[in-house]
Amino acid sequence: MSPLGSPEHSWRAADLHDALFPLRKERGWSGSPQGPGICIEGPRDSASPDYVLSPPDCNRWGNELLSSGVIMAAEIVSPSSIHTDRVAKLHLYALGKIPVYLLIDPIAQPPVVTVYSNLQDGEYRTATSVAMGKVICLPSPIDFELDTSMIRA
Repeated sequence: MSPLGSPEHSWRAADLHDALFPLRKERGWSGSPQGPGICIEGPRDSASPDYVLSPPDCNRWGNELLSSGVIMAAEIVSPSSIHTDRVAKLHLYALGKIPVYLLIDPIAQPPVVTVYSNLQDGEYRTATSVAMGKVICLPSPIDFELDTSMIRA
């Protein structure tokens, strides 16, 4: 079992959950900090994102959501997860056909938020970054302006 992150890490995931409340309510989507787990279709690898956005009827593999039904996976970079979040999960989520990967990187200098999208041939072809505190567009299928000032830096 992996150790829990710092309180700040958990609070950032909760802040993201709060910031997405209007979207979740409008669309009837489910969102959850620290779970549920995702089964990456194909290799059947398991992933535990810091935040998952999905339709409530997302297909499952046991107790995990099947990656092709997930709308967005988000990770919050911490000192112990730099390579995993910035590199490994970027490739894993693209392989699993998750349309949007949101990377919140409060330890970058300066802190930054990046949205990966536009999946083609198992890779994200578009990466859009803004400084923490700015608004960033979460592209289709989400189509939502995320105010990152709502997420503590």
